[in-house]
Amino acid sequence: MSMDNVFADAGFAGLDNFRTLVDDPKLGAVLGNTLVWTLSSLVLQCGLGFGLALLLRNAGRGGRRLQALLFLPWAIPSVLIGLVWKMLFSPYTSPLPHWLVFWGLLPRVTDILAEPALAMIGPVVANVWFGIPFFAITLLAALQAIPDDLYEAAALDGASAWQSFLRVTLPLVMPTLLISVLLRSVWIVNFGDLVWIMTQGGPAGATQILPTYLFATAFTDLNEGYASALAVAQLVLLLVYAATVLRLRRRIMDGRAEEAP
Repeated sequence: MSMDNVFADAGFAGLDNFRTLVDDPKLGAVLGNTLVWTLSSLVLQCGLGFGLALLLRNAGRGGRRLQALLFLPWAIPSVLIGLVWKMLFSPYTSPLPHWLVFWGLLPRVTDILAEPALAMIGPVVANVWFGIPFFAITLLAALQAIPDDLYEAAALDGASAWQSFLRVTLPLVMPTLLISVLLRSVWIVNFGDLVWIMTQGGPAGATQILPTYLFATAFTDLNEGYASALAVAQLVLLLVYAATVLRLRRRIMDGRAEEAP
């Protein structure tokens, strides 16, 4: 029996699943949701984590105690995080939606996760709460490695606090920041279990990101071949992204080496 007959008998699909991927009418919306999910979570986690790290750097003994509390979200399983935040956003199990209406942030009391226009907010908020400690701890370590002499020299030159941040703090923590962004963004893209627990990709596909779409394709639609093609496509996208960030970091490091006396 020839190899062609063996593949035919086994139902070998060849590149058919990748052709289906190109023609998939749902994939564009899924990639758009994945981009919104990743960027919004990453920007908020990085910004709030960086701010918290700056506060902890000058917090003294109280800051050391607070550092221990920062690890609390990481000690909670993602399943439990998803269930707790799902209940928090429901008006039947939590006062949070009622408070949001009182503060003018919602037009009416509703289940945020059941509204297509609002549903993505729920997983993003839960993910930000979970991911802030990562940026806070890693950036705090980078901040503590900066010598105080540099800030004293900047102050003697008449630099303001904002100028010291732009000219001293930010350039010196940038390599650590880029690596943290790379690692965390890859984890966010793959953090589909949180979204699945909270919304299962709904309502009406409003929170359907690539990992949840892959999971539904494999285990709900039982189309494992196409799910494998989606997994390969996700891997390729992440590899391209990682290579881009690492190249940017290398350029920054090379530039700093050239500027050094």
